[in-house]
Amino acid sequence: MASGEPKAKKQKLSEEEKTEYPSKKTSAKLSPNSLFGMGNPLLDISAVVDKDFLDKYTLKPNDQILAEDKHKALFVSSILFEELVKKFKVEYHAGGATQNSIKIAQWMIQEPHNVGTFFGCIGKDKFGGILKQKSEEAHIDARYYEQDEEPTGTCAACITGDNRSLVANLAAANCYKKDKHLDLEENWKLVEKAKVYYIAGFFLTVSLESILKVAKNASENNKLFCLNLSAPFICQFFKDNLMQVMPYVDVLFGNETEAVEFAEAQDFETKDIKEIAKKAQALPKDNTKRQRIVVFTQGKDDTVMAMSDKIETFPVLKIDPKDIVDTNGAGDAFVGGFLSELVQEKPLDQCVKAAHYAANVIIRRAGCTFPEKPDFNCPSA
Repeated sequence: MASGEPKAKKQKLSEEEKTEYPSKKTSAKLSPNSLFGMGNPLLDISAVVDKDFLDKYTLKPNDQILAEDKHKALFVSSILFEELVKKFKVEYHAGGATQNSIKIAQWMIQEPHNVGTFFGCIGKDKFGGILKQKSEEAHIDARYYEQDEEPTGTCAACITGDNRSLVANLAAANCYKKDKHLDLEENWKLVEKAKVYYIAGFFLTVSLESILKVAKNASENNKLFCLNLSAPFICQFFKDNLMQVMPYVDVLFGNETEAVEFAEAQDFETKDIKEIAKKAQALPKDNTKRQRIVVFTQGKDDTVMAMSDKIETFPVLKIDPKDIVDTNGAGDAFVGGFLSELVQEKPLDQCVKAAHYAANVIIRRAGCTFPEKPDFNCPSA
C-alpha cells in the first residue's frame, strides 16, 4: 500500500449500523440533481466522409486516436470546419465517457428532467455553445467551467461505410480546476444534493484533487461513490492516483481487459475475472457501512459482480452480430443503465438488467445515441 493511501477503518459495526443495498423492487422518488457526474466533456461531431478526407489527415477507416497537431485542423480551424460542414452532413452530440453515462441514465429515467448533474471544463467558443445546447436537449444539468485558454474538447467520428475513425482532442477537458469551479458555493451545493456519484477513470489524469473532494464527501455522508477503471493505461500509468481514490469507491466498474491490467498492476497474480473482482472488492475501504461492489463486463460473455463476499454472473442480452452497428458507447451505456436504477434505490440485479438493456440499445446505433424513449420494463414491488 502506498504511504499516502488512506487506511481502511477497522471498527466493526452492529447489524443495525450497517447500510444494506436495496433488495426489494421499490423505487425511490427522484428529484433533480440526485445523480452527480464529473469528467471530460467532449462535443461529438459525426459525419459521413469520403476516402480523400481520411487520406488528407492520414486517418485509418476504423481507429481511435488522440489528435496531434496535424489533426487539430479538424477542430480549431474554423475555415476547414466550415468547409467540412458544407461538404458533409454533420451531427453533434454531448459526449465524453462520464457525460455519456449521465446522459444515458437520464434517458432511462425520463422524468423528472435534470436528475443528472455534470461538471467539466469547456472553452468559451462555438463548440462550447453547441455542447451546452446538446446537454440541455439531453435534459441533464450541465454546469461547465468555462475558460478561454483552450478550445472545447471534441471527438470527430469520420464515418466511411461501416467504419468509424475517431479523433479525440481533449483540449479544454484537461483544464478543470477545483478552486475555480468545484469549490464555488453554488456548485458545491449541487454536489451535496446528490446521493449517487459517478466519475470515469479518465478524469484521474485531470483533477485528482476534485475527485478526492467528491469521494470523501460521499464517504463521510454514507452516499454512493462509483468509479470506472475506464482504460488499461489508467490502471497501469495512473495507478497511484487510482489507489488514492479506491478506499472511497462503493461501486467499481470495468471491462475484462481493464480488470486484467488492474490485477497485474496490483500484483493479484491472477487473470481470472471472478478472482480479480473478489480481490478488488476486498481492497481497503473508508466507509465500512457499505461493502464495495465490483462489476466487470466481458463483451458478449456474462457480466461478473462481486458483492457481499459472493460472486454472481449475469448473462447479457443476445444480439445478432449483424445488428451491431457500433460498440464504442457500450461501456458508457452499461454504466448509465446501472446508475439509472441505483439512484432509484433498486436492487442490484435490477441495476444490471437495466445496464444490459441500455448497452444493447446503444450498440445497434452509431455513436452513443438512443431513441426518444426506452422500452425497459422495470418491475415494481
